[in-house]
Amino acid sequence: MSDPLAGILEGNGHRLRQRVYYEDTDFSGVVYHARYLQFLERGRTDYLRCLGIHQGQMALHGDPDGLAFVVRHMDIDFKAAARMDDVLDIVTITKAITGARLMLDQKVFCEDNELINAHVTIAIVNRSGRPRRLPREIALLFEF
Repeated sequence: MSDPLAGILEGNGHRLRQRVYYEDTDFSGVVYHARYLQFLERGRTDYLRCLGIHQGQMALHGDPDGLAFVVRHMDIDFKAAARMDDVLDIVTITKAITGARLMLDQKVFCEDNELINAHVTIAIVNRSGRPRRLPREIALLFEF
């Protein structure tokens, strides 16, 4: 089932369109730097949703301890600012999957202008926080 609010799969990744609202900005109408983390999180979450991975149901993939995706490391390059009412494209691309890690590149664009470039390492852990290998059937979803 397709969800138009979750963006679209394209190439080896995902694109999500979001509008900048007043709540995303500081007093001058410019997006506050910490808000970009939320835009990036929405991009990753909806990427998983479009792949058919529902984080709230990860325990249904044969692991009684459950699995979770957690950000282990992130490098962000802030290149330009977004402003109130801008329409942003959050692009998430799978770079690599190795055991208990998923490496993603994320970019935020306004029209053709790149605003943010982030390299994100996601760890796959069980509910007690211990690293777990990503089940093969889930890892295969990222290889399209």
